[in-house]
Order: sequence, then structure tokens, then C-alpha cells
Amino acid sequence: MKLACIDIGLKRIGMAISLQGNIVTPLPAVLRKNRNQASNDVKKVLKEWDIDKLIIGFPSASLDMQKRVEHFTKLLDLDIPYEFQEENMSSIEAEELIKGEIKYKRDGRIDSLAAKIILERFLSK
Repeated sequence: MKLACIDIGLKRIGMAISLQGNIVTPLPAVLRKNRNQASNDVKKVLKEWDIDKLIIGFPSASLDMQKRVEHFTKLLDLDIPYEFQEENMSSIEAEELIKGEIKYKRDGRIDSLAAKIILERFLSK
């Protein structure tokens, strides 16, 4: 089963995929200009990789972000199954992994690494 994971943020959406087994690869993040553009870009990636199921990072710590994640999920209008996965601390964990290697944090690499961590958590369940 081909899986994808998104880590939804206000400015960027981190993405990662697992095409076979437990091997997870981060993809370039989607930079958000607006909600519709971002949801269309995510849908293009899902279609391009022929994804069977989407895993969506879900923040249990923030009610405001939970509502934003649920709203964005509805915008995706998915025709594949999806599942929410706890995402707490994934961005901090991603930053720790690449500390000192990246000068500019706004390019989305941390966001996609966070998506990779979330998908690995899902696969290890």
C-alpha cells in the first residue's frame, strides 16, 4: 500500500511518502499561498505518486490547529482513505535531527522531515 503523510502548517505543508514497507522518504514541502492552491498542490502529489492512503498529522495540543487541520482536510475532497496521526513534537524532533545543517528554516525541509516522522510513527503502530 502506497502511503503519503502531510504535516499541515500555516505557511508550509510538509510531505512524505512510503511506497513499500517501512521506507519513508520526505518530499519537497508545499508552500502555502492560499488554501485552495495548497490543497490543489497536495492533491497533485497524491495523484502523481498514485497514493492509496493519506496520513494527516493531527495536533492534540492545540484546538485552533485541530480545526484548521480538519478544515484543510475537507478542502482536499479526498477520494482515498485517510487517517489522523498524533503529531506532537514532530517538528521539534525534525529540527533536532538536522541542527546546524540548515541555515534557512523557511524552505520546508523541516516540515517534510516532520511529515516523515509522523508517517514512521503511523507505520510503527
